[in-house]
Amino acid sequence: MTNRTKGYILAAFSAATYGMNPLFALPLYADGMSVDSVLFFRYLFALPMVGLYLRSQGRDFTLQKKEIFPAIMVGLFFVLSSITLFRSYHYMDSGIASTILFVYPVMVALIMAFFFKEKINLGTWLCIAMATAGIALLYKAPSGATLSIIGVLLVLGSALAYTLYIITINKTVLKHTPATKVTFYVIFLGFLVFTAMALYKGELHTPTKWYLWGDLLAFALLPTVISMLCATKAIVYIGSTATAILGALEPVTAVFFGLAVFGETLTGRSVAGLLLILVSVTAVVARKQ
Repeated sequence: MTNRTKGYILAAFSAATYGMNPLFALPLYADGMSVDSVLFFRYLFALPMVGLYLRSQGRDFTLQKKEIFPAIMVGLFFVLSSITLFRSYHYMDSGIASTILFVYPVMVALIMAFFFKEKINLGTWLCIAMATAGIALLYKAPSGATLSIIGVLLVLGSALAYTLYIITINKTVLKHTPATKVTFYVIFLGFLVFTAMALYKGELHTPTKWYLWGDLLAFALLPTVISMLCATKAIVYIGSTATAILGALEPVTAVFFGLAVFGETLTGRSVAGLLLILVSVTAVVARKQ
């Protein structure tokens, strides 16, 4: 197997595992756990996993002075993206939320154009129009009722936070910092944030069923640690553009589990919206290939 083949497999696996977020989060919500509690255990269990992997690479945990502030910024953006995405699951189907989230490459293009003077050509604007049309199609629930505006705003906020996360890494010294080390400090900051929130609120919900502890471990391992590490290796083999294109599997995976496990429904209108968003965003990313 060539390195290029390995890269495509790793990129696909990274996207597919990240799309498992609802699969692990929704049973924990059903058990009565709050969003903050779920994310606290996610970061708690993921932290030693990434730390051990970092040490297995022979790297230390030291950050240079110039890396500290950017690392804090990307950590806060990632944490904000997590909070808003997982709260949105209370307002809309997880598959729809995960698909709307996938407009973040379009947001990257817009911010890079307006703030960093990157040129956006006609083809990219057409892709943005297609993505907007796709979101409009998704703005009707299967029952015909309008989706919660709060849920939509939460997902768009999550996409914006993730966009800022990506841009901050690309436009600061973190671009030259080992990805595993950046990931470790992002997770470490998330752990600190949710620990502080638990202490402030004076509450921390734990699973009431023993097997849900396994759910939490899988949640930390698959859509968090493995997804990030596979993406990092895939970029080495096939580059960031091809890896991002395969990220289209994220919402597809989320929709699949929403249908297969949680009984969510999918109408022709929703299918059309899904396809428009996936095609438009993939085209935006693929143009750089």
